Amino acid sequence: MKKFDENYKLLEDMYRDEYFPDFLVDKIKALVQDVILFLEAGERELEKIQEKFDEMTLAINDLQDEFEENDSEIETAARESIGETVAYILRWFDLDIDVEDAIGERDW
Repeated sequence: MKKFDENYKLLEDMYRDEYFPDFLVDKIKALVQDVILFLEAGERELEKIQEKFDEMTLAINDLQDEFEENDSEIETAARESIGETVAYILRWFDLDIDVEDAIGERDW
């Protein structure tokens, strides 16, 4: 079982951008960390891993209204930050899943 890179800062660009409230970025981070824990547990079946990424992405979709209520939105910078984080996770765990597929359920 491989542990995730403890030096990698998840969603770093979103945290640096004041447009995104930290407490909402924390919610996305928790969803991402749930996927990381799943992978750290040793799951290697790509179909199950994709399902976990789909679950994460759908939950992020559900946060859009809360972002709007706080004068923010999941837009280009957020998409890029989430995409970069997911791409890093895929590389770290050596998973043969394209980042666009991993977050394919997004509507942001």
